[in-house]
This record gives sequence, structure tokens and C-alpha cells, in this order.
Amino acid sequence: MTTNEIKYIKSLSQKKFRDQSGLFVVEGEKLVAEALASRFKVEKVYRKADVGEAAMARISALSSPSPALALVHRPVDLESSALPARGLFLALDGIRDPGNLGTILRIADWFGLDAVYASPDTVDVFNPKVVQATMGAIFRVRFHYTDIPALCRQALTAGGKVYGTFLDGDNMYGIPLDNGASSPAVIVIGNEANGISAPTAAHVTDRLYIPPFPPDDPGSESLNAAVATAITVAEFRRQA
Repeated sequence: MTTNEIKYIKSLSQKKFRDQSGLFVVEGEKLVAEALASRFKVEKVYRKADVGEAAMARISALSSPSPALALVHRPVDLESSALPARGLFLALDGIRDPGNLGTILRIADWFGLDAVYASPDTVDVFNPKVVQATMGAIFRVRFHYTDIPALCRQALTAGGKVYGTFLDGDNMYGIPLDNGASSPAVIVIGNEANGISAPTAAHVTDRLYIPPFPPDDPGSESLNAAVATAITVAEFRRQA
């Protein structure tokens, strides 16, 4: 492995170089195997047994270099505003933490959501920390960047619903929830610090509240975005 090749791989830790090349890095035997079995095109695989431990340590972003690393092409439909006529979808309105985004994709994978849409200011899904946090879900979940208010308008025009979590919403466990069997159902997840933005909130048809226990004595001010996503989606699927 040449010095230039090592520098090139390391440069992909930065978004501007991922954007220029259309490639992102996947590390770990399991993740590399999932990439090879997915619809994603794999450019090249590096194995410690072939390049040596020293070279692998130089190209790895992990504290302990894994036995395998791959360069993978981003999908061509990453930016898409097309919303299917039916299904249950997540809309991420400014999620900034890589760990949260990766975990949310795992949640979407576990609960079989039809796609995840994210606003342009959401963290890059191919950030190495996001990729690792997905634990392979990035290769199974349909993910797109789009204008979230416009996506919500699409859902409403199609006769669907737009859900969002708010502190002044209705108790989520006391109302029927639409899983999108006949029209699109969109669940909006807001920014970690500021919640759902005003332009998106204007399109929310059903404001949901995740009640604490006991109801009159909430310990924390709010829930982590990924945790709130898991609780909300689990209730949608429970009612399906």
C-alpha cells in the first residue's frame, strides 16, 4: 500500500472528500461483509492479513484497527424527494449527532420502516461514526436527504398524516396511530437541542407526547432523540 493510497483513504474521514469521490469507508468484518452483500457497490476491500498491521493501523479510524476495511460507493438516489403512496416513514429534522443518526437507522431497520428522510442540515450519513453506529443498517434502510417541509406537504396531499413529538402533545398511548397501510404516515424527529423546526411543525397533523412515569413528576427535561424515536416507532408497530 502506497503512502498516497493511505492518505487518500484517511481523507475520506472528511465530508468534502467523501462528496468529491462519492466513496465512504466501512470498517469491521461484519460491516464489510454486509456491504459486499448489499445493493451498494464496493470499490475495494483491504484486509490486515494482506496489507499488514502497520498499514491497517494508519488507514483505520478506530482505536483498534479491524481486520477488514472497504471503500464503498454512495447510492445514486441519496437525494430524493419521492414519497411512496403508502408506508411508515421517518423524517429527521436537523439531527446533528452521529451516534443518534446511526442508532435511528438501526431502529428503522429493526421496526421495518419503509424509508428514512433527513433535512440537508442533518449530519452526513456516511460520517464514519454514523456508519459504525448503524451496525450494518445503513445497507438495508432506504435513506434520502430532502426538504422536510416539502416532504410533509407531499404526505398531506396524498391523504396521509404527519406526526411529531411535543411536550404539549397528546398522550401517545391514548390515541390510534396510523401505520401507513393506505397512505403515507410520516414521523418527524426534531433536532436534539431545538426540537422540530417551525416550518416543519406547521405541517404536523398529530402532536404526540411520550408521558414520563410518574406522569406528574418527570425526572429529565426531555428524551434523547434516538430514544424518543425507538419509543415512538415501537408504539406505532404495537398498534399495527
